[in-house]
Amino acid sequence: MTTSADTLHAPGNPGAPGNPGAPLAHATIDVVGHPFRVIWTPEDGAVRAAGFATPEDPQAESLLARLDALDPALAARGLAADPATEGPIVDAVRAYAAGELDALDRLPVAQPETPFRGEVWRALRGVAAGTAVTYTELAARAGRPSAVRAAASGCATNLVALIVPCHRIVRTDGGLGGYLFGVDVKERLLAHEGAAKINLSDERNPPKLW
Repeated sequence: MTTSADTLHAPGNPGAPGNPGAPLAHATIDVVGHPFRVIWTPEDGAVRAAGFATPEDPQAESLLARLDALDPALAARGLAADPATEGPIVDAVRAYAAGELDALDRLPVAQPETPFRGEVWRALRGVAAGTAVTYTELAARAGRPSAVRAAASGCATNLVALIVPCHRIVRTDGGLGGYLFGVDVKERLLAHEGAAKINLSDERNPPKLW
């Protein structure tokens, strides 16, 4: 498994320079009525982890645990003492929350990847706000049409929620499917983006991956 910032970068301002090994920068910003936490490396401005707080995890501590599991050396740098209140990443998330739906497309991201998961995450970034595609279509966009379960696994292991928009993937029957941060958050995000109405009639027991 490798970490490739270059292959997952989107065009745009790479962020302010910093010192490799410095504590990770972070910020928490309200998005669709939920606190959204984002963590990035200050030396290159690449987002390394992002996710929503939930009632069960109000401080989004599980995000740090997931980062530590996937990249212990990076997580060992710890978080900066104070959250960021300005800069390209904070500005982009605030702009998205305010309705500028393509603002996150310009943010560079990086996370540990296997070859196919990397393709899935790049394919996810190609799903435009206001649209929703199925896991089957996502697998095709990632170059392996028959690897539907692997594509779903790529969504489940995505460490950079919202910016790598796994919330835009739905089931073949039009149902929302599962979402790590709750189906309610997923529904709110799709509504915020103006996605077509999704079938919510069979969400009582959504499967873990799709």
